[in-house]
Amino acid sequence: MVLSKMLLLKKVINLRYVVFLTFLLLQNNLIAKDYYVHPEKGNDSNIGTSKGKAFKTLKTISKINLLPGDRVLLASGQTYKNGLIFINKNGTVNKPIIVTTVVWNDHEIFKPAIIDFQDNLNGILIENSSFFNISHIQLTANGFNKPSKNTEMLCGILINNTQAKLMQNIVIENIIIDNVYYEHFGYERGKDEVKTANGTQKYGWGIRVINLTNHKIDNITIKNCTISNVSHTGIKLTGTNKNISNVDIKENAIKKTGGPGIQMSGVKSVQVRNNLVSHSGSQDDSRKWGRGSGLWTWGSSHVLIEKNKFLYANGPGDSAGAHIDFNCDNIVLQYNLSAYNAGGFCEILGNNYNCSYRYNISINDGHRVKGVDGAFQEGKIFWLSGYQGNKKVRKGPVNSYFYNNTIYVNDSIISKIAIDNSSKGILIANNIFYLEGGAKAVLGDQYKPDELSGDLAENVFFKNNLFIDKNNWPEDIGIIDIEPIIGNPEFTNKGGINIEDYLPTNLTLVKNKGIKIPLLQDDKIGLIPTLQLERDILGNMIKGNPSLGAIEP
Repeated sequence: MVLSKMLLLKKVINLRYVVFLTFLLLQNNLIAKDYYVHPEKGNDSNIGTSKGKAFKTLKTISKINLLPGDRVLLASGQTYKNGLIFINKNGTVNKPIIVTTVVWNDHEIFKPAIIDFQDNLNGILIENSSFFNISHIQLTANGFNKPSKNTEMLCGILINNTQAKLMQNIVIENIIIDNVYYEHFGYERGKDEVKTANGTQKYGWGIRVINLTNHKIDNITIKNCTISNVSHTGIKLTGTNKNISNVDIKENAIKKTGGPGIQMSGVKSVQVRNNLVSHSGSQDDSRKWGRGSGLWTWGSSHVLIEKNKFLYANGPGDSAGAHIDFNCDNIVLQYNLSAYNAGGFCEILGNNYNCSYRYNISINDGHRVKGVDGAFQEGKIFWLSGYQGNKKVRKGPVNSYFYNNTIYVNDSIISKIAIDNSSKGILIANNIFYLEGGAKAVLGDQYKPDELSGDLAENVFFKNNLFIDKNNWPEDIGIIDIEPIIGNPEFTNKGGINIEDYLPTNLTLVKNKGIKIPLLQDDKIGLIPTLQLERDILGNMIKGNPSLGAIEP
């Protein structure tokens, strides 16, 4: 009897011990791990979970089954070859997978780890994966070492959905991408390549998000990144049927891209805030495309573009500060500074609905002259186009709101204006047109010029704009301001490059002389979130009637 009790007790103790060990093992597997990589001090036969037992190459990291909360830690200031590949790896909301740089020794000065991916198509690939945070890494690839007919592009970072699953919650921050070219130095593109819609050859890109599936990529943040000298676009979102959504692109610096600075297609609910985009469409390297607006949208919905600087866009076509390509709705540009962009300031192409430029400042935009230096489009300060594709009948934008902008152009430039007569619903009010060189009407010329006819654009509200003289709006454009204001706003420093330079000092002429912006006839939607803003471009409160232009004096 006693022996039986002892055997039973022993079995119970053994069972509890097994349960306890199983619990420990499960807990062990749930504990996030750090994986260290050092290209000089590491060894791929190590376990990688400490600096003393670090891995050597990024290839080893790509093979690990990363779990929620795991961190991949690269050595500060070190250069790595190939790239990082994350396919079907997932963190969680509270435990994202983290990839970043750490100092190896306390006395080191922090420098981002460098990934030179000349032997790899991507510096970092995130495919069919969610809940990632990538930060403090520098990426470069000055020519691809393994070209083939099947590869078309190099990407600093590629976020790609190829499966029937949701991808979500990816943060890209404090990343440096510089010198990304598919071709090696010395390669020269054909002179007609820049005339194609988006380029037909092989290029290097900064950050790309691609979704060609029926499922979504949702909640992407790209912030505090620096992207320069890529042969095509700095940041590009490519979706279908609005399947890329809730994207926040903020506080990035994008410079000297061969194509556009930022471009998005087939997306919904995107905010682009506080970015600097300079010298898009750069031609300073023969491998660059050489054409591009600071930003442009296509086939997209509900995009807010605010408080950015778009400077020095270059190219023989398009290359505005920021433009709205066709098939978009509810694209709002507000509180931006646009300066010295060859293609112009306001460009809204065909089949767009309820889009707006408001409370922006434009300085010497639209200086390009058709036929000079290979230009096949005129630069324009204001352009509403009927273009919606080469094979479709012209159809102008519907319900375009253009108000409280300040536009300054010096006397060396004749400002060009084009309005397709198929446009329906145009509001132009409370703007300051300070065009020292005068203005003239031109044909819109997106691949083929708009046709002249006796018809006029429908449903026009053109009222209460300030012109420095009557030559600041061409009479033959087809529409005119029915209550223009003529005078000099007396800017504090006309010709300057800062927003504050365009503070009007002629208070009698400008202060509270604006009108409340009405809904256009037959428009039941207006603008998102509202037609009436509470603040101007500098954050000043708008009290009573708004003033003229972008700044409340």
